[in-house]
Amino acid sequence: MAKIVYGLQQSLDGYVDHLAMRPGPSLSRHFIEHVRNLTGVVYGRHTYEIMRYWEEDVPDWDAEDRDFAAMWRNLPKWVASRTLKSAGPNATLVGDDIGAAIRGLKEQQAGEIDIAGPDLAGSLTDLGLIDEYRLYLRPIVLGHGKPFFSGPRPPLRLVASDLITEDVIRLTYVPA
Repeated sequence: MAKIVYGLQQSLDGYVDHLAMRPGPSLSRHFIEHVRNLTGVVYGRHTYEIMRYWEEDVPDWDAEDRDFAAMWRNLPKWVASRTLKSAGPNATLVGDDIGAAIRGLKEQQAGEIDIAGPDLAGSLTDLGLIDEYRLYLRPIVLGHGKPFFSGPRPPLRLVASDLITEDVIRLTYVPA
């Protein structure tokens, strides 16, 4: 049975913004190793459209970028969207009943499946389908953006805190 994990970088004031909080080399290496060990990722539409950046090679990428892109392209992806008509390579559209789709993935897959996107994570939290939350706290104040939790914070219990890089700590929670 797969474990469903929601984890994103978060500013000190509680926001996520993939474009404003680009990881440095150490954090990039951490995420490369993380992605290498995933069974797959479930994306909300907006986050998936941001991540499609990795579908096409960019001439000025460094070796880590190329490594991440190769892994991302090979990783199974499921995209929760009612508006997209198609998804890119190695991606499957999930339509109306995201709860049933996630329950099916949990039963049919083994390993860890990441949830990417605060709105999607909020919906899955409401359905009780997220097994673990990972907040990567960055020493940045954004002052705006999308909150990590799209609705009221669910009751959580801290199970781990790990220094990931010299300035990033990961807090791991499970539903209480």
